[in-house]
Amino acid sequence: MEFMELIQKRQSCRNYSQQPVTTEEINACLQAAQMAPSACNAQPMHYTVCTGAMAAKVGEATRSMGMNKFTEQVPCFVVISEGNYTASAAMGSRVKDQDYRSIDIGIAVAHFTLCATSCGLSTCILGWFEEKKLAQLLGIKNRIRLVIALGYAAENDAIRPKKRKSLEELVDFKTE
Repeated sequence: MEFMELIQKRQSCRNYSQQPVTTEEINACLQAAQMAPSACNAQPMHYTVCTGAMAAKVGEATRSMGMNKFTEQVPCFVVISEGNYTASAAMGSRVKDQDYRSIDIGIAVAHFTLCATSCGLSTCILGWFEEKKLAQLLGIKNRIRLVIALGYAAENDAIRPKKRKSLEELVDFKTE
């Protein structure tokens, strides 16, 4: 699949089939995330993969106040928590007042979701979840940043047209 075709096809899926995701497919996505660039190659994140009964429990922690009802159908979740910086990344973060962990996690998640799309899987990146509940459930001590819903889209889940700002709204070119 050509790259532009891939990014046009990737979307936030909210209608999943019950078909399970294989370990090989999950590992391919994790390897893509592993290869993502990160500040000082610190890779300051940890992935907790949840399937089966644990996926159902994680799904419950993503549904509150009427949000994310579709997660009842999701067969696999990947919970991404902060990991430790390397010494140089930690120093750079303090000196430059940049949250490199969040940046690095975002880049890795982009790699993960594009790989999933190339494998015929669908994803939805979730920022709405009960962090304390997930941390206790999964034994995670560090800050949880994102949850990725991973699975196969239901047969009737069509690719939607992308609604994006125009390049004129997003970009300025400066030559001097």
